Amino acid sequence: MSKGYQDALEIVHEFTKNPNFVKHMLAVEAGMRAYAQKLGEDEELWATAGILHDFDWEIHPTLDEHPVKGAELLRERGWDEEMVRTVLSHYPSGTGVEPERLVDFGLTACDEITGLITATALVRPSKDIRDVRLKSVKKKWKDRSFAAGVDREHVAAAVEAFIAAAGPALEGWDLWQHVDLALQAMQGIATELGLDGRLA
Repeated sequence: MSKGYQDALEIVHEFTKNPNFVKHMLAVEAGMRAYAQKLGEDEELWATAGILHDFDWEIHPTLDEHPVKGAELLRERGWDEEMVRTVLSHYPSGTGVEPERLVDFGLTACDEITGLITATALVRPSKDIRDVRLKSVKKKWKDRSFAAGVDREHVAAAVEAFIAAAGPALEGWDLWQHVDLALQAMQGIATELGLDGRLA
């Protein structure tokens, strides 16, 4: 029997103790779920890729090891090669595995942008992601010193590649529609992300 979302959650909690890393994976999962619904794709598959992709970051905290060593661990645990490949494809410059399936492109597009959205929520007085509007994220995007670790060019290129891969299903879509979808998806799980005002 192939592994799925619950198996992914278990392995995340086994290897990730830092709650902020878990929240990042939950945020990416939320974006992936939203896209699976929009595109008529397999929601569990997309959610599994989202929650699983950084499961090994805490035990392999360098790009020399992540996600290559994580992929080895997934194979040892009986994960199918397609999911392993999707995990590897979210860092092609390090793994040599380029995105091929639509889920691969979706994962790469949803990954880093969640960091910018989270940072935007945390600088609001309310610290509530539900108060964040797209125009706020746009403003922070332009400020390169804000959340400087978010590679804007990489995000834009990943989104462009995803839109191209999706074809007619995302015709007319652009970077800001993508960001808005990710923002709304994350707003839907504000409590799980700890971005519901409790930190204010």
